[in-house]
Parts: sequence; C-alpha cells; structure tokens
Amino acid sequence: MVTELFIIVAYDIASDKRRQKVAKILENYGERVNYSVFECMLHRTKAETMKQELYKTIKEGKDTILLYYLCKHCVNQRSFLKGKTENSDVVKML
Repeated sequence: MVTELFIIVAYDIASDKRRQKVAKILENYGERVNYSVFECMLHRTKAETMKQELYKTIKEGKDTILLYYLCKHCVNQRSFLKGKTENSDVVKML
C-alpha cells in the first residue's frame, strides 16, 4: 500500500536567486500557501526526490528549509486564519 505524505515546507533562504530556485522546485511538488511556505501531498519516493533537489540548491550555514510531516489526522485539524479587510470586521477560520 502506497501512502502519501502531507509535508509542510517552510524556508528561509538568504539569496534572492536561490530563494527563487527553491520556490520553483516546490511549485513542482505542492501548493504555495504563504510567501515561504508550501503544502505538498507526495508519495515517499517523490518526497525524497524533492528533498534531494532542495538540498542541492541551498547553501550550508546560510539557508534553512524545514519539512514538517503531518499525519492524516493532523492535516484534518489544521485551520486557516484570515485577517480583517477594509470591508470586514470578522476574522475567519476554516
């Protein structure tokens, strides 16, 4: 049985050029949900390929990429907060 992994990827990359490369790689694997955060639903082998591509792109001591693996239960417990806009005094949570 092949199980997909839900992975949240957050990054802090010092160089604009490397940051763009990291974002481009992650666009092939998941969905951007924040400026430097992606959500990815991947099979284990594809997740390993993604990690290898990212590792080749970053510089040791300058860049950081965090990968959080969430179980199915945890994914279903996530929430989304949206701040106030000019037209709304309500904070929305999904």
